[in-house]
Amino acid sequence: MPIHDYIKLFGDYKDFPHPGIIFRDISPLISHPIAFKAAIKEMAEPFQDSGIDQVVSLESRGFIIGSPMALELDAGFVPIRKAGKLPGKTLQAKYSLEYGDSIIELKTGILKHGHNVLLVDDVLATGGTLEAAINLIEECGSNITGISVLLELKGLQGREKLKGYVINSLVQI
Repeated sequence: MPIHDYIKLFGDYKDFPHPGIIFRDISPLISHPIAFKAAIKEMAEPFQDSGIDQVVSLESRGFIIGSPMALELDAGFVPIRKAGKLPGKTLQAKYSLEYGDSIIELKTGILKHGHNVLLVDDVLATGGTLEAAINLIEECGSNITGISVLLELKGLQGREKLKGYVINSLVQI
């Protein structure tokens, strides 16, 4: 079954986690090993020869996609987490969600100046979270080689916020 057929199985949950939000559930895809593996390969393929040093992903569903992509690209994996979840010294960035503000953190000393980074997340919606992650990565002196997402919600125009970066989205709805 083609990967896009599995993605059509995404669950849509209205008013979750807050009123007015439609939550896109990736569980049907990641619970199917053949579809999940195909998605990872297809998301990584455009960056296969890009010299990626580190794959950086966002908590928490981004970790599900980013970790196997790092293995697929023979790269390291670096998590960006919600504030207060990483030990030691961190860099912080504030961003706006569809339903409020939040802070993310990146542990210092892991990303190096000149590293080529692929930023990975499950969904590109408004672009706010990815924009905050870009700021943290660039503060470390690393280069954003590209951004890869499983699902892009075109109606929320997140791509506009990320102009100037190569964005690969497996599926756009």
